[in-house]
Amino acid sequence: MVDTHKGHPGVSQLKDQLDAGNLSRREFIRYSALLGLSVSAAGQIVGLMLPRRAAAAGFKRGGVLKVAQQVQKIDHPARFSWLMPSNATRQIWEYMTFTDENNLTHPYLCESWSASDDLKSWTFNVRKGVRFNNGDAFTADDCIFTIQQWLDDKVGSSLKGLVGSYLDPSGIEKVNDHQFKLNLKRAEIALPEHFYQYTAQVLNHRTFEGDMKKAPHGTGPFVLDTYKEGEICIVKARKDYWQKGADGKPLPYLDEVRFIDMGGEKAPQIAALKSGDIDVIDASDSPGPDIMKAVQGDQHLEIIPVTTATTRVLRMRVDLKPWTDNRVRQALKLCQHREKILALAYQGEGMQGHDFHICPKHPDYCEKAVPAYDPEKAKQLLKEAGYPKGIDVNLAVGSEWTDVVRYAEVLKQDAAPAGIRVNIQTMTTSQYWEKWTEVDLGITPWTHRPLGTMVPNLAYIADDTGKPVPWNETRWVDKEFSELLAEASGTLDVEKRKQIMCKLEDIQMERGSIGIAYWMNTWMCPNKKLKNVVAHPNLLLLLNEAWLDA
Repeated sequence: MVDTHKGHPGVSQLKDQLDAGNLSRREFIRYSALLGLSVSAAGQIVGLMLPRRAAAAGFKRGGVLKVAQQVQKIDHPARFSWLMPSNATRQIWEYMTFTDENNLTHPYLCESWSASDDLKSWTFNVRKGVRFNNGDAFTADDCIFTIQQWLDDKVGSSLKGLVGSYLDPSGIEKVNDHQFKLNLKRAEIALPEHFYQYTAQVLNHRTFEGDMKKAPHGTGPFVLDTYKEGEICIVKARKDYWQKGADGKPLPYLDEVRFIDMGGEKAPQIAALKSGDIDVIDASDSPGPDIMKAVQGDQHLEIIPVTTATTRVLRMRVDLKPWTDNRVRQALKLCQHREKILALAYQGEGMQGHDFHICPKHPDYCEKAVPAYDPEKAKQLLKEAGYPKGIDVNLAVGSEWTDVVRYAEVLKQDAAPAGIRVNIQTMTTSQYWEKWTEVDLGITPWTHRPLGTMVPNLAYIADDTGKPVPWNETRWVDKEFSELLAEASGTLDVEKRKQIMCKLEDIQMERGSIGIAYWMNTWMCPNKKLKNVVAHPNLLLLLNEAWLDA
């Protein structure tokens, strides 16, 4: 039995919570891993061995994997708004940590880390012997440079809101070429998990000047061959990657991956998948049951379900009328017939939501009753807000997100009895991407995050100057909410954090800027010849050890 008192004292605290019945064994492993204990050691403590990725027995080297994906405009990974570009570029650029399909965080480019007792000082040890694909050695300078980019206002990264809430550039300290230290403004439990946000790809500090296409120097298993926006991205295997395969030779097993832009419509992608013209659809930014149901019964295709906290957010700009008035915001939220929206927009494949951005699947979720559809109360609130005859509003949606469009259509129908006349403004998803933080009323896709505190730190707070963080698309900032969120982010005791989260959920429901009608089930549906892949909650394409049996 492993001595639980070794390492961070929080591990012993977690074990006490486990013994008291306040923490599951999986949650113990998850939080212990964040504190720097290996997943295997944490599992040994509680006698739980989590399933591991199947070994590559019988693997084959070679082959070209074909992926249907919208090949988007890219320059700086820290500015990515959507997952798809990261699925292409993650084959070239890697991350300091890795959060797997079980939401467990592992060492990656950083081979280990440790935290101070108060969770305000973190030391990361950089993996030795790793090189960028241009031959440069990977060192602590690259990690420090990358983090500095996140915190640079000129870059405009969403990570400024998440990481910047607890770290200033002055808190970054280089210890030596293979170690750096982060001195935080406040305690933070999930820091290693934050380093696997899809925008957190590690850059070469010697060559990166703002555009990854011009200096495509990553530590990953592939190199960039071609990148044509709206057409195709081709990456080819490098010969000197730091990870080794089952035969002792450098990964990857694949020779090449082609990301082929077939547009945003699902039908031609599904047809290409069923015909074998492509091997998998990148559905990370547009998940839904349509692919899964279309391929059911196809002997050549596999359906892999995954639990996730992916959702659609009905968001209102609180700095623009009429959404400056919370009564109007509440009125619109009351017009969500959640059971109906889930059934008609997403074929019932998910869970009903509330009006806070914390999922029932999150370990720190505090259970609440689902708000009822109440157009009469909504009408009364509008009258109190000075709109006795109702209001006309424009609702922006991306046309290629079919469930979003249907969500808008159901909302329009059910808001009419309350006097809210919804004009749906449909645009291409690329157009919505250009203005998603600027429209006064819209429905925005938000992907999975492992902890309930993560999205609120990305989307519902301000920076140290009081300016809403880059991904605060609604501009909603609440002093009490922000203070409680900071407290929750640094609280290791799960039960205490849930108590704080209960208050956070109430505040966002009662005076917040969003509605969430449903949380989404998701699936990965690859050709069966694609081996050794897993369905990640974010539908990330993890291809280091993938191979083709063809």
